[in-house]
Parts: sequence; C-alpha cells; structure tokens
Amino acid sequence: MQTYLIEKSKNSVKLGFKEINLTLITPILKALDDDDDVIIVRYIDKHPELQDRVLYVETKKGDAMKAVQKAAESVSGYYTIN
Repeated sequence: MQTYLIEKSKNSVKLGFKEINLTLITPILKALDDDDDVIIVRYIDKHPELQDRVLYVETKKGDAMKAVQKAAESVSGYYTIN
C-alpha cells in the first residue's frame, strides 16, 4: 500500500492510497471516529473522477495528520505481537 498527501490545511488532511487493503484501513477509520478531537472522517472508496482511494480527516483543534498517525499507531499496537 502506498500513501501520499493530496492536501493539508491547519486542521484537515486529505490522503490518497494506492492498492489499499480495506482490512488495514477499516480499524484506522474506527480509531479516528472514536477520537473526540476529530470532527469528520470520510473514506472515498470509489469515485468516477478518482483512481485512488481517499481519506479525509478534519479536527476541531490540532493537526489532523497527527490524529491519523495516532490512530495508525493505536491500531498497529493492537495488532502487534509482543
């Protein structure tokens, strides 16, 4: 899976994904949805004008990219064997 930045503002981020596996993104979406600082989480799976999948995250305050990173680390920690 390849991830790239499409757009970033003060409190929002739009990320693109090539060859994404929904098994990986679904728990991250859930973690973002559970984050009290996150206002909007949108995942665009298929769109006639888009080739890749897109994740859009907007926060009340703080950096949206950090919210995505925090969600990914949370999911990673859950699935990591110690």
